[in-house]
Amino acid sequence: MEARMKNPTTVLPAAMRAIKDLDRAAKNGSLPRETLDLIHLRASQINGCSVCVDSGARHAQKAGESTERLFAVAAWRNTPLFSNAERAALALTEAVTRLADRSDPVPDDVWAHAAAHYDEEQLSALLLVIATTNVYNRLNVATRQVAGAW
Repeated sequence: MEARMKNPTTVLPAAMRAIKDLDRAAKNGSLPRETLDLIHLRASQINGCSVCVDSGARHAQKAGESTERLFAVAAWRNTPLFSNAERAALALTEAVTRLADRSDPVPDDVWAHAAAHYDEEQLSALLLVIATTNVYNRLNVATRQVAGAW
């Protein structure tokens, strides 16, 4: 496999700085690192971003996440390995990542479940991390970046 071109963020370094600044701001709050890693991995799985699935799983594992939970992220609804708060974050991640899949992209019940576990600052951080992950995913997938080459 070969990339179509360099990642656009390496061609336009100011873009990478802006994305990293946004990502840092979102991750600088009170959300647990484990939750951030899980939502990054789940959005990347949905989008088929091999680079982010690979790097996200590796980073999460180095930070102490169990292999068992990483393997189960794709089937999070059918395993007891995740807390209710993590489930709410994963459901929100799926809804925000799959906006075009339904007429009500982020249903009230998904939002209410997330809002029951996270305050406004944390919800803001969740949404920004989901959005940033989707940016990375779309750039990597469109240009066919190669997993492991990072």
